[in-house]
Amino acid sequence: MPTDKSFTLRTRAEAGCRFDIRLTVADGRVAVLRDRDICAEPRVVVEEAALRAAPSRPAAGQPDPKARAASGTGFVVATDRVLTNHHVVDGCDRIFVRTADGRTLPAVPPARVDAGIDLALLAVPGDPGEPLPFRASPEVRRGEGVIAFGFPLAGLLSSDPKLTRGEVNGLNGLGNNPNHYQISAEVQPGNSGGPLLDMQGHIVGVVVSKLHAQNIAKRTGDIPQNVNFAVKGAVAQEFLRRAQITPQAAPSAGAERSAADIGELANRGTVFVRCEK
Repeated sequence: MPTDKSFTLRTRAEAGCRFDIRLTVADGRVAVLRDRDICAEPRVVVEEAALRAAPSRPAAGQPDPKARAASGTGFVVATDRVLTNHHVVDGCDRIFVRTADGRTLPAVPPARVDAGIDLALLAVPGDPGEPLPFRASPEVRRGEGVIAFGFPLAGLLSSDPKLTRGEVNGLNGLGNNPNHYQISAEVQPGNSGGPLLDMQGHIVGVVVSKLHAQNIAKRTGDIPQNVNFAVKGAVAQEFLRRAQITPQAAPSAGAERSAADIGELANRGTVFVRCEK
């Protein structure tokens, strides 16, 4: 509306009389009138002195630096599709991913989720990266080397992805959970949803959690060392098939690759996930 103009507000009796009024004029400035009794003073004047510049907003499709945010990791499983943990994106108003080449892309709702196995499939148009292949065979064995890749402790550590190497310690998770592996590859908050790869560079799991050392210490009197978990690759593949996604898969055979080579492969399809609440 133009400046230096007045207008009259009317309200129904059941709606009450006192309101906060926000006015926006043609040049984008705003005036906010708090606790106005429009029953007593129905005439409102837009005065020049009351106008202020409108607060800046992020560009469409871009993160809001002022928003309350959490983060995790995800990886590309098909064209414009990213897999992560359900708990990484649970309750988010907006979700963004940062790709390996530094672009920020918004995820398009709705996500396909399974809270029971803690997985979520995001639609991220705009080519978020290369799909990472799952391991087709052989079965994962206890003692195999694995690599976790992701973005732990965002805002504290550097913004580039981190690689940690470990082993498959157990073929079931906490409380004998058949959907998880226990692993010794170190993970921190922010690794959740990231790929767990074998030494040929194929996905064998999705990093999901670590044992809470303080809680266990209170129960047992001892501090557990490096006890972490990943959703099994077979469980993740079945989740994707239920979502009408056919994951890429290849057998793991031949000589092992170096951790550095596997990191380069993983980096092509691993993304940083930002959840704004």
